[in-house]
Amino acid sequence: MKLRSDSFDDGSPIPPEYAFCKRDAPVALSGNRNPHLAWSDVPAGTRSLALICIDPDVPSKPDDVNQDGREIPANLPRVEFVHWLMADMPADCRELAAGSCSQGITPHGKSSPPGPTGAVQGRNDYTSWFEGDPDMSGLYLGYDGPCPPWNDSLLHHYHLRLVALDVPSLGLDQGFDLAALRSAMKGHVLAEAGWMGTYTLNPRLLED
Repeated sequence: MKLRSDSFDDGSPIPPEYAFCKRDAPVALSGNRNPHLAWSDVPAGTRSLALICIDPDVPSKPDDVNQDGREIPANLPRVEFVHWLMADMPADCRELAAGSCSQGITPHGKSSPPGPTGAVQGRNDYTSWFEGDPDMSGLYLGYDGPCPPWNDSLLHHYHLRLVALDVPSLGLDQGFDLAALRSAMKGHVLAEAGWMGTYTLNPRLLED
């Protein structure tokens, strides 16, 4: 199985229009459009597809995050941050147009994000990130793009993974999390394909 995107090359920087934030003294909200994705060579016996987007480079401690005069060291242990989870995509689906599942930022999260017919979307980690923020807190479903700390010395990598499955449905309810998706997929994976983009808001890295 092969995955590709017309929005950015594999291993290349993600354009700001597909990000949650862009660089602007120090940051501003951005276009937050989902990137274009297309795939081919889906194996025989595929009955549904799942899509995952994860940034594994998120600081494990918030102490220095977005603090003036401080930079998050590259050797700080990192954790995963979920940007998109989608299950039960139809087996005959072969493409997601740019902006078809997310266009702009929705304060408090998208309550019913668009997607392929029958698909079920999980919650992303902006749900926990904005907890306690009266202007933004809520349940964030579907795609919400990159917004790494603007003072992080590490370039962030955004891994998109498409999974072909041998069941028509994983039986997950809207708002499922990554652990539930991984558990439900066990024993049902026929093939996987990946695509990766990078993103940073650190002015020092942007100049490199």
